[in-house]
Amino acid sequence: MHASKFCPGPISRRGFLEIGSTAFAALGLSNMLRLRAEAASTFGADSDTSVIFVWLPGGPPHQETFDMKPEAPLEYRGEFRPIHTNVPGLDICEHMPRLAQVADRFSIIRSVAHTFADHGGGHKKFLTGRNPNSPVDTVNDHPMVGSAVAKMRDNRHVGLPNYICGTDGGRQGIDVFAFGSAYLPASTHPFTFWGDPNDSKFEVQNLSVSKTLETRLDDRVTLLGGIDKFRKDTDRFGAMASLDEFNKKALDLLTSNKCHDAFDLSKESAELRARYGLHAWGQRAILARRLVEAGASFVTMTMENPMPSGGLPIDSVYNWDSHAVNCHMFNDLRHRLPLFDQAIAALVEDIYARGLDKKVMLIVTGEFGRTPRINPTIGSQTKVMQPGRDHWPQAMSIFVSGGGLKTGVVVGSTNAKAEHPKDRPLEPNDLWATMFRHLGIDTEHAFPDHQGRPMPILSTGAPISELI
Repeated sequence: MHASKFCPGPISRRGFLEIGSTAFAALGLSNMLRLRAEAASTFGADSDTSVIFVWLPGGPPHQETFDMKPEAPLEYRGEFRPIHTNVPGLDICEHMPRLAQVADRFSIIRSVAHTFADHGGGHKKFLTGRNPNSPVDTVNDHPMVGSAVAKMRDNRHVGLPNYICGTDGGRQGIDVFAFGSAYLPASTHPFTFWGDPNDSKFEVQNLSVSKTLETRLDDRVTLLGGIDKFRKDTDRFGAMASLDEFNKKALDLLTSNKCHDAFDLSKESAELRARYGLHAWGQRAILARRLVEAGASFVTMTMENPMPSGGLPIDSVYNWDSHAVNCHMFNDLRHRLPLFDQAIAALVEDIYARGLDKKVMLIVTGEFGRTPRINPTIGSQTKVMQPGRDHWPQAMSIFVSGGGLKTGVVVGSTNAKAEHPKDRPLEPNDLWATMFRHLGIDTEHAFPDHQGRPMPILSTGAPISELI
């Protein structure tokens, strides 16, 4: 889990259409539509429900966020203190005061655990709900749950992709986070955009044509009235000559006002954008709300580095992987928790203010928690002794909101040192069973694997009764 090159990239309506000719030249979008059609199924829920999945790669420390242990010995409890929320008995970290004010609109699950301590194995176990064949790497043996949603809703057409993912530049590969579809077709991969939505040069990749055609596409009337000229311009790619039903669908998506509008952050007021935070996490969060509001079924937003365009302090780390060798964990969290607090609190507030709390389920989690005991070591960047925590799948905290679920609830607990579940032990599949229930998808539905064996969407797990 290392930092990598990022691709900042404008999202005005005009800027959205400038994104580049490469994808259209290759008709990559129409190929995706073709694959979807070829893999189309006659089953699947088609209800107007959706999920925002905020992925925190690296593994956030549960002890410094939603499961603090102020009475534990210092080497376990750390430097931060809990604060009360507006829900009696639910305390969270002092660096998340805005979330404390809206705790009556979310719930915390404190007793999910698994056994895969490597990032690769942890990603695969958590995101697919099955034990991976290998405890390392991020190539899936089973589909990521988002791909299962995409497959079950393959026949749902809302004017924009059903499954969308936003991430940092250089992190968009399907196997970076174990987002692969395994034995489901590649058409169930997310439509992925990358970069910092707060950057003035941000652009949504793979959804536009040549810059020379921008004005024609910006005006649908001009496009339709001058289609012969448009055909001549694009025929140099050899694309229009073989235009078929799928290419027409791609063109419809390219020129879809609904799709353009959903990605167009200029539609939001400056005040609201500032409330979410003028950083990558805040603007990804507001994009997530816009996309599900427009009809997308499953939207994943990865939140690694909140300031990919502006660098990191020397004692911070790119994502949530807070080993002492990577960062001074508490200084790093002082940098990232206020931005996380701002973005997620604003998203929760917005979901409820817009009446989306029955339609949209919000899930926020990483692949595991962190070790109960703090493990100091010399930092690779600072060259001084500093505190950190290592990987710990035996305990973690998961944040859920909306979805018509009960809120202000704490499900389960860990022992006095946050080492393992004390009561109500759960597994990742219980979270996913709750999510699929919200989407109206039968988790017993089976897909054939590479050997033709029927594989149910989930092999274990049940909806979490305390949230229903």
